[in-house]
Amino acid sequence: MPLTGSTATVRTRIATRGPFSLEELAMFGFGHRAESSWDGVMRLAFCVDGDEDTHAGVEVRQYGDELELVVHGHEDLDRVSQQVARVLSCDHDGDAFAALGRHDHVIGSLQAATPGLRPPLFYSPYEATLWSVISARRPRAQAAVLRDRLARASGRTFVLAGVETPAVPGPTAIMRLERVPGLPADRVPRLHAVAAAASRGELAVQRLNAMTPTAAEADLRRLPGIGPFYSSLIVIRACGLADVLPVAEQRSRELVTTLYGLTEALDDDAYRAFAAAHWTPFRTWVVVLIRAVARRILPDEDLPPRERKRRGPVEGS
Repeated sequence: MPLTGSTATVRTRIATRGPFSLEELAMFGFGHRAESSWDGVMRLAFCVDGDEDTHAGVEVRQYGDELELVVHGHEDLDRVSQQVARVLSCDHDGDAFAALGRHDHVIGSLQAATPGLRPPLFYSPYEATLWSVISARRPRAQAAVLRDRLARASGRTFVLAGVETPAVPGPTAIMRLERVPGLPADRVPRLHAVAAAASRGELAVQRLNAMTPTAAEADLRRLPGIGPFYSSLIVIRACGLADVLPVAEQRSRELVTTLYGLTEALDDDAYRAFAAAHWTPFRTWVVVLIRAVARRILPDEDLPPRERKRRGPVEGS
C-alpha cells in the first residue's frame, strides 16, 4: 500500500549563489521530469540521503536570490535542504559560472539564451541507478510512466501545492517487489541489487565522491545492468559534480565543433584538452548547457543531422 505524505510542513530557505532561474530548471526535462507548464512551484519528492527508506516532499519557490523550501514529511531540514541544493546545483558558485561566460563568447551566448539555467540532477545515486534499470532500452517517456507507476504503487505520494507528487520506494520496499507491471522480469533482480547496494551504503553520495570519477564509475559497473553509459550518468548527474567531462557523450562533442567553428572533429584527448582549457571548473555544467541550448541558437543547417529533429523545448539527457 502506498504511503501518503504527511500534511505537517516546515520551511527554510537556501541561497542560489549567483544567476539562477528555477523556471528554467523545472522546465528542463531530465530523467522522469517532463513538465509542460510552469506555475511558480517546482515539486520534488525523493528518498532522503543517508536513510533512503524515508521520504521528503518539497515545494520550491524562488524569491530573488533565495529559494523557499516547504518541506513535507521530514523534519531534518539541514539534510533535506542540502540534498535539494545539490539537486538544483545551488551547491556551487553560480557567479563563477557566469564569469566563465563573460570570458568565452560561446558559453556567454548559451547562457544568454537560457538565463539562470543550471543542471538539474537526479535526487541521489540510488534514484539514478533505479532510473538506469527502469529506462534501459526504452524511450524516456515510457520509462517515466513506469517510474511513476512504481512510485505510486510502492513509494510515497505527497500533495505538493495541490499536485500529487510520488517518490520512488526506498530499498526495503524495493526488496519486497516480486514484479513491476510493464517491466521485464529480468529487471526485478537488478532493482533488488540496487536496493541491496543502497542498504549497504554503497550508493551514498559521500562514498562515491570520495573516489575519483573513474573509480566511482567502475564501482557502479559491478551492479547488474549498469554499463559505461549509465555509470557515467549516475556519477556525473547524481553526485553534484560540476567539473567532470563526459567524454563518451558524442552529441555535445559534435555541437562543440560547430559552435566553436573548429575545422576538425575532436578525438578524446583533444576534447579533454579543449574542455580543460576553456571550461574549467565547470566542464559538466558547460556540456549540459551545450546539449540543452545549442539547438535554440543554431540554424538547422549548422546542427549535426541527428540534432535537427530535436529542436524545441530544452530537454536534458
